[in-house]
Amino acid sequence: MEKFVYLFHEGNGNMKETLGGKGANLAEMTRIGLPVPFGFTISTQACNAFYNSGKIIPKEVEKQILEALNLLEEKMGKKLGDPNNPLLVSVRSGSVFSMPGMMDTILNLGMNDETVIGLAKLTNNPRFAYDSYRRFIQMFSNVVLEIDSYFFEQFLEEKRELKGYTSDPEMTAEDWQEVIKGYKEIVKQHKKIDFPQDPKEQLFLAIHAVFKSWNNQRAIVYRRLNKIPDHLGTAVNVQSMVFGNMGDDSGTGVAFTRNPSTGERILYGEYLMNAQGEDVVAGIRTPQPIATLKEEMPSVYQQFEDTCQLLEQHYKDMQDIEFTVERGKLFILQTRNGKRTAQAAIRIAVEMVKEGIIDKKTALMRVDSDQLNQLLHRRIDDTVDKKVLAKGLPASPGAATGMVVFSADEAEQLGNDGKKVILVSPETTPDDIHGMVAAQAILTSRGGMTSHAAVVARGMGKACICGCEAIKIDMKNKQFTVGDTIVKYGDVITVDGSTGEIMLGEIPMIDPELSEEFQLLLSWADEVRKIGVRANADTPEDAKKAFEFGASGIGLCRTEHMFMDLKRIPIVQKMILAESYSERMEALEQLLPMQQGDFEGIFEAMQGHPVTIRLLDPPLHEFLPNKEELLVEVTKLQMTDSQSDELKMKEQLLKKVRQLDEFNPMLGHRGCRLGMIYPEIYEMQVKAIFYAAAKIAEKGMKVKPEIMIPLVGHVNELKQMRQLVVDTAMTIQEETGKVIEYTIGTMIEVPRAALTADQIAEEADFFSFGTNDLTQTTFGYSRDDAEGKFLQAYIDNKVLPENPFAVLDQDGVGKLVETGVKLGRSTKASLKTGICGEHGGEKNSIDFFYRIGLDYVSCSPYRVPLARLAAAQATIRHEVNNKEVLTTA
Repeated sequence: MEKFVYLFHEGNGNMKETLGGKGANLAEMTRIGLPVPFGFTISTQACNAFYNSGKIIPKEVEKQILEALNLLEEKMGKKLGDPNNPLLVSVRSGSVFSMPGMMDTILNLGMNDETVIGLAKLTNNPRFAYDSYRRFIQMFSNVVLEIDSYFFEQFLEEKRELKGYTSDPEMTAEDWQEVIKGYKEIVKQHKKIDFPQDPKEQLFLAIHAVFKSWNNQRAIVYRRLNKIPDHLGTAVNVQSMVFGNMGDDSGTGVAFTRNPSTGERILYGEYLMNAQGEDVVAGIRTPQPIATLKEEMPSVYQQFEDTCQLLEQHYKDMQDIEFTVERGKLFILQTRNGKRTAQAAIRIAVEMVKEGIIDKKTALMRVDSDQLNQLLHRRIDDTVDKKVLAKGLPASPGAATGMVVFSADEAEQLGNDGKKVILVSPETTPDDIHGMVAAQAILTSRGGMTSHAAVVARGMGKACICGCEAIKIDMKNKQFTVGDTIVKYGDVITVDGSTGEIMLGEIPMIDPELSEEFQLLLSWADEVRKIGVRANADTPEDAKKAFEFGASGIGLCRTEHMFMDLKRIPIVQKMILAESYSERMEALEQLLPMQQGDFEGIFEAMQGHPVTIRLLDPPLHEFLPNKEELLVEVTKLQMTDSQSDELKMKEQLLKKVRQLDEFNPMLGHRGCRLGMIYPEIYEMQVKAIFYAAAKIAEKGMKVKPEIMIPLVGHVNELKQMRQLVVDTAMTIQEETGKVIEYTIGTMIEVPRAALTADQIAEEADFFSFGTNDLTQTTFGYSRDDAEGKFLQAYIDNKVLPENPFAVLDQDGVGKLVETGVKLGRSTKASLKTGICGEHGGEKNSIDFFYRIGLDYVSCSPYRVPLARLAAAQATIRHEVNNKEVLTTA
C-alpha cells in the first residue's frame, strides 16, 4: 500500500520530492530536537492522486489522513472539535521548490461556535479565543470558499472606526463576537450557505483547497518565471497550532540568519507581540525589528539566536525562519533557505567559506549565475513605488531614465549634447548603431529577445525592452501611446530591462557595486572550470570591458559593426554602388585603414589573448537606405526638381537597392557567399587584420588572430576562402616582415555544415557554432517574426519548454552541435570548438556545451562573469555525477 501521509518524525530533510520543502524541513527540525509543534505531511504524491482522480481526495489518502489525525490528537492530548479541550491546526502548502506566497494557508482550523467557548474557558482569555475564531472565518472563507478578503477587511475597518479604535489589539472579546456575526453574514450573502461548523469537514475542504492552489494563477506564473515543473504537485502540512496572540507574553515573527539584502552576518527580521503570523505581513500593524526582542524577552531572544545558529550550521546556508512565542515559550514553525539578492548571495557564500561552514565548490554552487546581472547594471531601487505604463520582453538587463527620441540621428545629436535619451523605435537595424551607442536604453515595439536591438544592447551592456506591442508608435508625430496615455518626443521615461517594465518619469536607481567578494568568487570559478569563457566584442571599448570582466579572449568580433560609423557609411555605400572593380577597390582602400585601426585597438585591449574575427556577414542591402523611404524621396524629387543631381544620385541608389533586394535576405547573398562573389571585400578585411597584427607585434605585444569565415554550408566554400586568407596573409607578412601566428576556421550556423563537419574540418582549424542562426535555420523560424507573433504562445501552451533563441534547444539544435563536434574531431582530433551565439551566456546551455566537450563559450561582455560562474558550476556538477557513477559501478 502506497504511503501518502507522514508524521513529522517519520521524515527527514532529504525527502523534499515527497514531503515538499516545508514538510521536509519540519521533519528535519523535529529530528534534530527543535521545538516544532507536532503534525503530519500529506505528500506531493497525494496531490497528484487528487488531480488524477478528478480533483477528489482518494479514499486511501482520506483514510491515512484520519489515522494521522488520531495520532496527532493522542500526542497533543486534545481532539479536533472537542468543545472542552479543542485541537486547532494550521493547514499549509509546501511545494518541492520554495514558492513563497504563491499558494494558500489556513490557520486556527477546528474552531466553531462551540470550540471557541471551550478555548476561552481553557485559556481564561475570551478575547484571544474570539480573535482566533474571526481570523479562521476570514482565512477559510477566502481560501476555501473563495470570497474576497476585501469584504471582511472592509467590515472590520468599519467596526474599528465605529468603536473609535486605531488597531486590532484594542478590540475586546465582545467586539470580536460582533465581527464574527458579521463575517458569518458575509459568507451567507456570498455563498448561500452557513459557515461550516464540522471541524473534519473544515479539514478536508482546506486540504482540497491547498491542492487546488497548486494551479492557481499566481502559482502558475511563479513556476513559469522560476522554471519549476508543473507535475511536482504540492504537499500539505497539518500542524498543531501555537498562538502568538494569547497576550503580552506571546508574539510571532519572521527572521533571516543574515541580512538578505547585503549578506551581513546579523539577525535580520521583525516580529509583533500579541499577534498571529499574518499580522506581520498584512501591514495593519508596524512590526518591531528583531533586535528589540532582546530587550523585550531576553531569554526567548537568546534561545532564538542559538536556534538560528544551529539551523544555519545544520543546513549550511542562510535560513529564513518563522517563529511563534506562546506564553513565553519559543516554537519554530518553519525554516528554509532564504531568498537573497545577488550581492547578499555572493557575500554569504564567500564568508561561509571563510567561516569553515562550506567549501569553495559549495560556495560556487550557492550563487545563481543569472543573479549576477543584478550586479553588472544599474537597477531600479526596489523600495520606491512605481507605476508601470507597459511591459515588453526583458531583452537586456539594467535600468535607465531618459528623454524619448524616435530616431538614431536624434539620439546621437542629443547624446552628444550631454542629454540622456531612450531610443524608441518599431525595431532597429545596423543603420541605427550610432543612435544606440548614444542612447541610455532601447525600446522597440517589434522584435524578440535575440533581435538586432536585443543582441546589440546586451553587447553594449545597455538596458533594452523589445516586442512591447502595447505601445503604438507614431513616427510621424514623434509620439507613442499606451491606452489613453500619450508619450511625446522629449518626455522622460524609465525602463527596466530586467523586467521589461516601462514607467513614466524618473525612477531612482542603484549603481552597480562589484565587491571584493564578487571578484574572489569568480577567481574560485576560474580555478575550477574546464571550459574557456570569451566575449563577443566589436570595438576596442567592448574588448576592454570584456577583459575587465575576465574574458580569456574574443570569441566573435563582428566586422560589419565597424562599417556602421556615420563617417564610414558613405564609403561603404560607395563600395556597394561601384559599377566596376576599380571603383570598388577605391572605396575598399579607404575602408582598410579604418578597419585596421579598430583591429589594433581590439588586439591591444586583449593583451595577447586570442581574437576571433568574423569576416563580413550581413547582406549588402543592410548598409543602404530603406527601399520604401528612398522611393518616396525619388517620387518627391521627380515632382519638384526633376533635373537635379540629387535626383540622379537617388535614382541610381534606388536601382542598386532594387538589384540587391531579396525575398529572404537572411538566407540570401550574405556570409561567405559575399566573399565568393566579391573576394576583394574579404581580401581588404584580411589585409586590415594582418597590418594591425604587425603593428601590435612591433610594440612587443603578442597577438593571436583567428579568422572566421561565416555561413559556410559546403567544404568548397571554406576551401576557396581559406586560400584567399592564406595568400593575403603571406603577402602582408612579406611586406611587413612580421610573421604572425594565426588560424582559420568557420562558423557552423546552417544544418548542412553540422552534418558534413567531417568534410569541413579538413579546411578548418576551429569551429565556432553560431547558435542564433543555427536555431533559426533548424526550426525554420524567422527569429523576429517568431518572437513577435507566436513563440510566447508556444511557451505558454507548453508546445515548447523555452524560447529556443534564449535557451538552447538541446534535443534538436544541440544534437546538431554535438554531431558537428564529433564529426569535426573525427577528422581533426585537435579541432578547437566554441560557441558564439547568445546561448554562450545562458547557464543551462553552458552546461550542455561543457558536456559535449566544447573548448569555450563566448558571450556579450556583460555576461562574461555569469558564464565564468556557470562554467564552474557545470564542471562541479558533472564531476559529482561522474564520481557517483564510478562509485555505483
